Amino acid sequence: MANSLNIVFAGTPDFAAKHLAALYASEHNVIGVYTQPDRPAGRGKKLMPSAVKTLALNNGTAIYQPASLKNEEVQQQFAALNADIMIVVAYGLILPKAVLDAPKLGCLNVHGSLLPKWRGAAPIQRAIWAGDKFTGISIMQMDEGLDTGAVLLEKSMAITGAATSATLYEDLSELGPQALIETLENLENLSPSIQNDDEATYAHKLSKEEARIDWSLNAQQLARNVRAFNPWPVVWFTHNDESIKVWQVEVVEAFDVLPEGTIVNVDKNGIEVATSEHNLLLSNIQIPGKKAQSVADIINGKPDMFVVGQRLA
Repeated sequence: MANSLNIVFAGTPDFAAKHLAALYASEHNVIGVYTQPDRPAGRGKKLMPSAVKTLALNNGTAIYQPASLKNEEVQQQFAALNADIMIVVAYGLILPKAVLDAPKLGCLNVHGSLLPKWRGAAPIQRAIWAGDKFTGISIMQMDEGLDTGAVLLEKSMAITGAATSATLYEDLSELGPQALIETLENLENLSPSIQNDDEATYAHKLSKEEARIDWSLNAQQLARNVRAFNPWPVVWFTHNDESIKVWQVEVVEAFDVLPEGTIVNVDKNGIEVATSEHNLLLSNIQIPGKKAQSVADIINGKPDMFVVGQRLA
């Protein structure tokens, strides 16, 4: 697009802030920023601004932090900005029709999956969890559905076998701003692609309970869980009445059929545990009150903590 656009941006975490930074560096004008209200954080539970708010403050942009966009007064305030377009990235609030319809060119969303796959809250994590080989960024024209709007542009990338949600998040936070700026530059020439609802999958939110190891799953799935739930909520299991977090694992061949959850071997390489298919080697774990450590370091100090033949809960 030849002319610069007057943009209202809506987003909250660091992932969104990287897209906002790209807009500040472009020819376009960011005339307002919406982000979620400050939240308590840290041991003191002090109210902390979002990454998006911090960046907007540094750039002198007007900031709006409504708890909801359903209020008529909030909607009128938004409409008065007279934006050409709204860009939404991991904002966390539902946009009602009055907001969707207010900007002249509508609202665009940057979504961390190749739509219609993994609509919803946790697309990056679910792609790893499911064993997908590829993911990417979709720039979507927003409608009243949940990530159901027509897609204007997609950028794909491979998911490596070592990728965690943390590393994939970083990769997509580099790809997303590039895709967004490309979309804005070519907005007049892009043809919206209607999503096929029959191919849609939903990326449910993660929970701490889901991250608890179920040894009846196969080792491949458990290894994907470890990568998908890093850095949150982190895979864990209970041993000697303690919750132990698991940060790094490896799938190894099983030579004997043992009950699921049985410790097969313990050495400097890790704790080898039987699953429903293959064994899982836990190489880096975190016991309560400690930082994540290699199993070699832990068994040096506590050689009897894990014993061959024990069955983990």
